[in-house]
Amino acid sequence: MTLPLAAVGVVENALVQVVKSLIIFAVVLQIVPLILLLERKLLGRFQARIGPNRVGKFGLLQPLADVVKLASKEQSTPATAVPWMMALAPVISIVTAVATLAIIPFGDVHNDPLFGAQWGLYGVDVSIGVLYAFAFGALAFYGLMLGGWASGSKYSFLGSMRSAAQLISYEIALGLSLLGVVMMAGSLSLTEIVRAQGAAGDGIWYVVPQFVGFVIFLIAGFAETNRPPFDLPEAEAEIVSGYNTEFGGMRFGSFFMAEYINMIVISGIAVAAFLGGWHGPGPAILDPLWVVLKMFLFIVLFIWIRATLPRLRYDQLMSFGWKILLPLATVNVLVTAILVVVI
Repeated sequence: MTLPLAAVGVVENALVQVVKSLIIFAVVLQIVPLILLLERKLLGRFQARIGPNRVGKFGLLQPLADVVKLASKEQSTPATAVPWMMALAPVISIVTAVATLAIIPFGDVHNDPLFGAQWGLYGVDVSIGVLYAFAFGALAFYGLMLGGWASGSKYSFLGSMRSAAQLISYEIALGLSLLGVVMMAGSLSLTEIVRAQGAAGDGIWYVVPQFVGFVIFLIAGFAETNRPPFDLPEAEAEIVSGYNTEFGGMRFGSFFMAEYINMIVISGIAVAAFLGGWHGPGPAILDPLWVVLKMFLFIVLFIWIRATLPRLRYDQLMSFGWKILLPLATVNVLVTAILVVVI
């Protein structure tokens, strides 16, 4: 019995998506330890010290030692905690982070010389890519809330409440900062937004006409990933470690990994929306290299800001988001809408 051609196509597309998903997850598992090593090395240089240098040559095996340490630690659950929620919370955080990474385009569609098919260098290209990213970002919020509430600790609960308030406050500005790009490109798909910045579209990277939106996106991106100077949900000097205070072993490692994957996601969206994505000099085979290089610069910026700026007070954090960032983002959208209609 032979399957109809339509059914064969559906099966092939499903297999392609499964293979892409496995590749994305495997690559992320390799990249996060490298980012951790890069951060510790750069922080050492910023603070006039060497950084990790005892495990392996130049400390290159330090991430492996950290993984072994976390994997070998005992999982403890406080008597006042809800065990199944504590187990579910880090899973939600890591799954939503990896799922969001799937829409980051590393290259355009190319013809496969071996099988005659067309392959896109991205996990999935959905027509509502920007909304897709915000939907999974909202779901990730439940991982932090569940982790803090289910731990049965006042410090964890305070951290999760801070995280909720911070995400709600800065997610609005983050969305408005991308709205100008969406209006200029005429699409919510990140792939189409990148194409609009190439020769087939406007031919100009949106960081130029949308520089205000770019700066707002960067600041809100720092807040969305709970990175310094917006790391109030984990403020060690105030609430021990926030929502992950009671987590140990690989559960803590999953929260930790999700934070760094979210850094990669924010960097990838910034590259696609403002810095031309895969566009750069040279042949098409270099497209993924340009994306990775631009994302690398954003990762270094995340680390640089951590070493430079102190943590804000909580009232300063909320005031900056609602009184400065949100009005600026709204004005930027209004001006962009007027210019798009008129010009």
